[in-house]
Amino acid sequence: MDPAQQPMSDKKTDKFDDEDYPAYTMGRAAEMLGTTPGFLRSLDEAKLITPQRSAGGHRRYSRYQLRLAARARELVDEGIGLDAACRIIILEDQLQEAQRLNAEMRQDH
Repeated sequence: MDPAQQPMSDKKTDKFDDEDYPAYTMGRAAEMLGTTPGFLRSLDEAKLITPQRSAGGHRRYSRYQLRLAARARELVDEGIGLDAACRIIILEDQLQEAQRLNAEMRQDH
């Protein structure tokens, strides 16, 4: 079914299930992660996560982005520099995607 044809209640439910939906404000995201808004801004500057912007220009984060930010916080707390932590996370994410694609290819054969 075309998303435009879905009943409004289904569209709202889809947003809760969509890990890429930018549901969290910077303040709420920082609170959930136990970090500061400045840390989240630094992840944006390092190009690890690029939050969407609300109509008013405020950063909005998805659950997926919050998972990446939490991993960055974990690595930085272990003493790894921010740039290195971001590179590690990008490589981990690429490896996970390659493994997922590999598993799909094996199922198709």
